[in-house]
Amino acid sequence: MAIKDWPVQERPREKLLASGPNFLSDAELLAVFLRTGVRGKSAVDLARDLLQGFGGLRQILEADRATLCDAQGLGEARYAQLQAMLEIGRRHLLQSLQRDSVLTSPECTRHFLMRQLRAREQEVFLCLFLDSRHAVIACEELFHGTIDGASVYPREVVKRALKHNAAALILAHNHPSGVAEPSQADVRITGRLRDALALVDIRVLDHMVIGDAEVVSLAERGLL
Repeated sequence: MAIKDWPVQERPREKLLASGPNFLSDAELLAVFLRTGVRGKSAVDLARDLLQGFGGLRQILEADRATLCDAQGLGEARYAQLQAMLEIGRRHLLQSLQRDSVLTSPECTRHFLMRQLRAREQEVFLCLFLDSRHAVIACEELFHGTIDGASVYPREVVKRALKHNAAALILAHNHPSGVAEPSQADVRITGRLRDALALVDIRVLDHMVIGDAEVVSLAERGLL
């Protein structure tokens, strides 16, 4: 049965408008995004098949282009729409950080960094450059590495911090292994960056390591 023939209160879009997105299942949310199904399947049926085939909503959102485009009912257009939707979410979080101090919205900071780095297959090192209120001036990915490491150069970090006239910054990088436990190398480079930036009166507030399911703060661990 086509969704248009369902009772109004059971249709995903109408349910969302009436009660809000929190009341929808993963399949219903995905169906709203898909808008239409395929021959013999409604958008909700297609969404359920996709969730089962990929293993969950997160796996769909993080799938690479080739895998997603090969799935039934998706393709290039929906891949592009999905990437645009994800980027809108990231930019919304970044703009929230730019409006408020990261010290008053630590959870927003963690959520932003998780969205930015968790799904990356290579190690990426980024900096959040902060003003004197600790609001975000800019976010830049400075170094990219292999699956198990990235070379970080303190001189480049100092150069970018001075360009942005930053008063402080937060460092972050991901562990593609999914394990967020900081390594000794992480602790050492944090110390080198802290000392190099201190010479130009810029504070390192934290270094966050992004894993598959958690964010570890070196500051909270007493390692900064």
